[in-house]
Amino acid sequence: MDQKTLVDAQFGSTAANYLSSAVHAQGADLQRLTELVRTLRPANVLDLGCGAGHASFAVAAGGAASVTAYDLSPQMLSVVDAAARDRGATQLVTRQGPVESLPFESASFDLVVTRFSAHHWSDMTAAVAEMARVLKPGCPLVVIDVIAPETPLYDTVLQTIEILRDASHVRNYRVSEWTSMLAAAGLTVENHDTWKLPLEFSSWVKRINTPPERVAALTAVFKALSTEAKAYFAVGDDGSFSSDTAWIGARKAA
Repeated sequence: MDQKTLVDAQFGSTAANYLSSAVHAQGADLQRLTELVRTLRPANVLDLGCGAGHASFAVAAGGAASVTAYDLSPQMLSVVDAAARDRGATQLVTRQGPVESLPFESASFDLVVTRFSAHHWSDMTAAVAEMARVLKPGCPLVVIDVIAPETPLYDTVLQTIEILRDASHVRNYRVSEWTSMLAAAGLTVENHDTWKLPLEFSSWVKRINTPPERVAALTAVFKALSTEAKAYFAVGDDGSFSSDTAWIGARKAA
């Protein structure tokens, strides 16, 4: 499979898991999104790689007039549509397609958000350029994602366990990489906050239906990690661990 087909296949079959996943459905970052929207009062918001729509619902709760939930997977969008009906989020619409080629006019959105998606994008240069293109001048972008540590050893560990767990994984980027990529597209990082995201091993692999042979490989990798890496990722006896996660706020030049 090519990368887009792999991502679609991987998440299409597990779409419903992400609506109820505590890792995705909860978090102070979602409340922060709601509060940001209450402050900014954006008319049009785009949620890129929306998954089960948690960021979309957070900005809708903040009072955004129009929210577009955009994803590569039609099955994910079906989950979002059903949840939007259940929640009465009438201002939310879904659109399907890749992030590297967005079907929107330039300067269409007052706020662009992406949450726990960018590590699956195959062409970050094109994707970031598209985010900048559809954002109105002077308006903000928010990236929320697991990030790679700046230390090469820990970066390597993270990418290894991520692709063993999920074959559609491309890369978790370092904050320094995000800053450079956004700057190249004309976006200036104004703030970034990081925190540790605890991940319970059995639900982490079950959510994406990791095959048994890859689960075994993950267990072997965790056991073989250096003392420093085990401490950094807070690896438990059952394989549970913590990942670095970030909120990166940027703005397009006015």
